[in-house]
Amino acid sequence: MSRLSAVFGKGRPALATFVTGGDPTPGDTGAILDALVEGGADIIELGMPFTDPMADGPAIQLANLRSLGAGTRTADLFAIATAFRTRHPQVPLVLMGYANPMVRRGADWFANACRSAGIDGVICVDLPPEEDIDLGPALRAAGVDLIRLATPTTDAERLPTVLNGVSGFVYYVSVAGITGLQQAGIESIESAVGRLKAATSIPIIVGFGIRTPEQAAAAGAVGDGVAVGSAIVELVGKHGAKAAGPVRDYVASLRRAMDAQTKEHAA
Repeated sequence: MSRLSAVFGKGRPALATFVTGGDPTPGDTGAILDALVEGGADIIELGMPFTDPMADGPAIQLANLRSLGAGTRTADLFAIATAFRTRHPQVPLVLMGYANPMVRRGADWFANACRSAGIDGVICVDLPPEEDIDLGPALRAAGVDLIRLATPTTDAERLPTVLNGVSGFVYYVSVAGITGLQQAGIESIESAVGRLKAATSIPIIVGFGIRTPEQAAAAGAVGDGVAVGSAIVELVGKHGAKAAGPVRDYVASLRRAMDAQTKEHAA
């Protein structure tokens, strides 16, 4: 059983948390990742800084600039991932970012580097499924899950294409927009997740626009998990090298709310 599969076998919604690698510096990221785990995160999403993060709102855009300004390079991200895997051998680690840094040295190079660093999955935001050949075969050959995004505008005709070749989980982007600025109603999330679950047995994680413990609990009751990013990145931006404590406390508040919702439904 893979690390990701084990998470979804725990009988509770998974909490996936995102931070930008190298923010505020590569040397600070390890402690922030540890704080995510200590707070109760089940899956860690490590963002690859990029000059044009087109799907991201102001918080993550600024995090990318801080990271790149600190000199973060792809080699730093793989070093961060390798060190994380040593400290947390069972916690799934997903690399999230854009195609350019992933394919510029060749898909095979990138996939093998992911495998060597102990990365479990990759989310490539701007690589559509029609261009799977550019990255998908190399990741699958290396045993790394390719995780795709489904959105409110993914219609029934295109959904099979999106789901073809996916593994690990499907990331449902609950708003038609960038990260951090909007929030979807729970009714629309329920409808969309129901449609996805009718089309695949792969777990569904709901992301974009989830900031509060109450929102996390509500979305977790519908999907197989929730993803939270911008609110955590904002804490890193506010506290810098001292962000680990606030990040741990915030993630713990999300985990408590989600666990309380799970117990309430089981009662």
